Amino acid sequence: MTTPTHPDHFHAPAYWSRNAVMPGIYAITPMLPGTLAFGMAFGALCAQKNFTLTEVQVMMAFVYGGLSQFVAVSSWPSTLTLSSIATLALLTATVNIRFSLMSASLRPWFGTLPWWQSYPSMLLVTDGGWLAATRYRNHGGADAWFFVGGGIVLYVLWFLSSVPGYLLAGQLSDPKKYGVDLVVPAFYAAMLVPAWKGPRRAIPWAVSGIVALAVHWLVPGWWFIIAGAVSGAISAGLMDDDPPPDNVKSGGAA
Repeated sequence: MTTPTHPDHFHAPAYWSRNAVMPGIYAITPMLPGTLAFGMAFGALCAQKNFTLTEVQVMMAFVYGGLSQFVAVSSWPSTLTLSSIATLALLTATVNIRFSLMSASLRPWFGTLPWWQSYPSMLLVTDGGWLAATRYRNHGGADAWFFVGGGIVLYVLWFLSSVPGYLLAGQLSDPKKYGVDLVVPAFYAAMLVPAWKGPRRAIPWAVSGIVALAVHWLVPGWWFIIAGAVSGAISAGLMDDDPPPDNVKSGGAA
């Protein structure tokens, strides 16, 4: 009897080649309009919260947190206290904890590089960039420039997009007027499509969504983010592994 084998794409060592720069940029091109609208909306929000343009640009350059920046600025207190700072820290940590898991999933790829190349690359991890890189990796790609090249483009666009949003804050005071408020839910809904692995693996998605909506209706503030994330993680952890395919259970073909 023989056991079916599959190419071990996920553990191919990483390398650097300029040939993957443009493919990496092409892969994230569909995400650029949403990133632009998202960044403009954030710039407008900062203007409404009386941040200066310099403060906004410094935040955009050094934080690069996306949704967590929205959450932090939306709940920014009029006076910073130890309790308010702790609350902001908890909120942003909860929203951004997914980046730790995404970075860990890239370790079999980028972990083959020297630390001074792999760790700085993880600063570019975003939802869309990670998704594009994961597809590329699963199809046998190992060139690190695919991920880093696309990540740099997303970072630059995110950094620059807040400027027109800040300057046009008056026109963007009502995001619903231009549909900007739909950017985030539409983006994450689109991410679920390629991540679909059957209804069984979607159970944690449903649990997380239901719990988050219930907490949003019942508890004021941003606790629904924490509740949704924790409930989804717990439900996923309690699930058994998928049963092996029939040919594996039978020992393979003779």
